[in-house]
Amino acid sequence: MPALPRRTFGAFTKTFDPEIFDMVALIKAAQLLLSLSILVVLHELGHYWAARAFKTRVEKFYLFMNPGFSLFKKQIGDTEWGIGWLPLGGYVKIAGMIDESMDTEQMSQPAKPWEFRSKPAWQRLIIMLGGIIVNLILGFVIYSGVLLTWGETKLPNVHAVNVDPALEVLGFQDGDRILGYNGQELAYYDDLRMQGFNQKVKAVDVLRNGRMVRIELDQELGQTFIDKGIRRPFSLLFPCDILVVDSLSRAQQAGLEVGDRIVAVGDMTLPYYETVREAIQAHPETPIRLTVERAGTTIQLDAVPDSTGSLGFAVHSLAHYADAFPTEHISYGALEAITHGYTTAWETLKDYVRSMRFLFTKSGASQVGSLVTFGSIFDAGWDWEIFWRNTAFFSLILAFMNLLPIPALDGGHVMFTLYEMIAGRPAPEKLLERAQMVGIIVLLSLMIFALGNDFWRLFTGGFG
Repeated sequence: MPALPRRTFGAFTKTFDPEIFDMVALIKAAQLLLSLSILVVLHELGHYWAARAFKTRVEKFYLFMNPGFSLFKKQIGDTEWGIGWLPLGGYVKIAGMIDESMDTEQMSQPAKPWEFRSKPAWQRLIIMLGGIIVNLILGFVIYSGVLLTWGETKLPNVHAVNVDPALEVLGFQDGDRILGYNGQELAYYDDLRMQGFNQKVKAVDVLRNGRMVRIELDQELGQTFIDKGIRRPFSLLFPCDILVVDSLSRAQQAGLEVGDRIVAVGDMTLPYYETVREAIQAHPETPIRLTVERAGTTIQLDAVPDSTGSLGFAVHSLAHYADAFPTEHISYGALEAITHGYTTAWETLKDYVRSMRFLFTKSGASQVGSLVTFGSIFDAGWDWEIFWRNTAFFSLILAFMNLLPIPALDGGHVMFTLYEMIAGRPAPEKLLERAQMVGIIVLLSLMIFALGNDFWRLFTGGFG
């Protein structure tokens, strides 16, 4: 059997079978497709239901786009229902409305009573907000259902952590226990990254050698995460126990064996996987001395990492040390699930909106992603809890993004409708047509930019 290609992860290499890799990608893609299909259909149904409530004709209802042809279509009453071949959202074509179809011929005819443009401004406003409202409600409902079904499992924030080397220049040290941000205590481990990114953190309290130390920051912690490309700012400390030693690797040449525990590289003093990984990775093609515990004795081994800073071994995952990191499981009754579901949805939406402040920085713009980024956050298997949590999150994102006052989005139509309600007269149709065209160009440009970012990360290992 030929040697499998390897993907390097710092101080060790992880072998993978291309067929398994392709299957993981397929499973993630399937989850993303199902999630977006659910969200798009319900979003467009929000517009459809609102339009029908005001006796407005809906000419087309499509899942995915159908330039040129449709995979499926069926005329039911006044509406053509179909599935397009291009999996980029979906749409409803409402009679008498300037939308992405740019049907100017219809708009040149006298207005019909069943058309969108014949309806009062307040009715048109509700029709435009219908999809957004559905997505907001859906996010809340899904979060409530997830909490009722699975509850929550959380790791208390009581453990010392390894910090990314880029944070050490700010005053953080390996072995710190992060107590809180801006004077507010952090209850759970996941809060270290999430609150560090979403909140405007300028002061961090840590427990170091038995005493509290406050680290004052010149810029927001989240901005540093983005500027330095930090994906795991804080990692739990667990032993560097060897699970696999690759054949013909630098690790095997050095004499490392399965079952060994590396406790030091050179004169480093923290005997944990993350610190060992960083120390080895920092010395490509440079001799290093490993201190290893083997069968109750301590030995010294000399090794030389390759040009990528890898030796060629794998370690046990964090799950292997679950007893050292006990979690809390919280179960919810129906009423509690509804209450906490609303809170979770609201806080998630607020955090996402706050994170948009980074979009207008150079490093923040480089983090913009397309469907590849969205797909990457799904589980490599098919975990329904993760699937529904991601779907709820995407639903809230879809609601927010569609509310932006960009022509071609719902928010653009809302903006012009509000203008009409305030000014007492509609915006000129020519202006609406040009604005719609500009909006389409802007959205396509953003999509191309985001896709380019994703391909760059794929080629440079940014999704590793």
